[in-house]
Amino acid sequence: MGRALWEDWIVAIETFVWDELFVTGLDTVDQQHRRLVELVNELSTSLIDGESQDDAALRVVIDKLADYADYHFTEEERLMEEVGVDPRHVTHHVATHRKFVEQVATMWNSRHTMSEPTGALLEFLIAWLSFHILGEDQEMAQQIKLIRAGALPAQALEAQAAPHDRTTGALLRALHNLYHLLSEQNHDLATANQRLEERVAERTRALEVAYHSLEMLSRTDGLLNIANRMCFDERIQTEWQRARRESQEVALLMIDVDLFKRYNDTYGHLQGDACLQAVAKAVAAAMRRPADLVARYGGEEIVALLPNTDLSGACSVATIIQGNLAALNIPHAGSGVAERVTVSIGAAALRPRADNQFEQLIAAADAALYEAKGCGRNQIRFRSAEATVKA
Repeated sequence: MGRALWEDWIVAIETFVWDELFVTGLDTVDQQHRRLVELVNELSTSLIDGESQDDAALRVVIDKLADYADYHFTEEERLMEEVGVDPRHVTHHVATHRKFVEQVATMWNSRHTMSEPTGALLEFLIAWLSFHILGEDQEMAQQIKLIRAGALPAQALEAQAAPHDRTTGALLRALHNLYHLLSEQNHDLATANQRLEERVAERTRALEVAYHSLEMLSRTDGLLNIANRMCFDERIQTEWQRARRESQEVALLMIDVDLFKRYNDTYGHLQGDACLQAVAKAVAAAMRRPADLVARYGGEEIVALLPNTDLSGACSVATIIQGNLAALNIPHAGSGVAERVTVSIGAAALRPRADNQFEQLIAAADAALYEAKGCGRNQIRFRSAEATVKA
């Protein structure tokens, strides 16, 4: 329904006009029904005035209607209990009260998936109010009158269930069918909305997984499947700050494959890639803690960052790395150092303070590696701020 036709329809019916047919004979109930009619009319007025474009303004009217309906339901349920209406009718009546509250909440929460949310809500409220006053509450009022006149609750229920005249019966059936048709549409809408939300949530999770995978890839060396230089640069800063706060040492191993250019010349670049991958696995296998990091530093150089580790601990890890690589026994006919692939390792350990930086740790490890290579390769050299130790 277009906007102009929708507004014309609202004006034409004045939304909901009180009629003597709505009178139940229960003064308190009738007064509350009049107030419900006024609130529905207030909602239609806000739609005509354009307030439906303002979620906050519309929510005020909806909340006022919902709160008063809840109050009205409580009063009706209290009245039925005081009079002693048959429990079968009370149970059914209370269930319809609860269903209405849930339906209004569902339609409000689903409004963004509807083409004419305010129109659909108003249409539902009109159908409900007609069914509630002319159907449910007229039946309740008839039973209360009979019970007050001396009938037993079960007798009053049976008398109320007796067939109406043809005109009244047709009207009540029409109201019943209209209300339940809109209720089913409301339920279908809620289901569709829930499925939409589930699909959105599923796609959001998929995007999060994809983003996490992309982030991991951006920090992983594609050939060696270990952290890359960017990841190392980030982690060493983080670990340095943490070690400074906790007054702990940080150790760094710099590992270089001995005479790797000769290996490539002898066996080819494909075999050279496989060799580097094997060395990376041998280094990674020596790590014992989640905080330890193995990363490709550049070319055939690999680094191992060891938080909360002193020179003695770094010595142990370096020795394990050499043992792991020796166990692989990868031939290197062009080495000149050994008949198998070997590595030179330079290590350093520093305790962060206000007067030093992590770049000094890197420089010390690099100097120790240069010394290991200069002294014949296939060995470990360590350096601290105070001394250089040969392992």
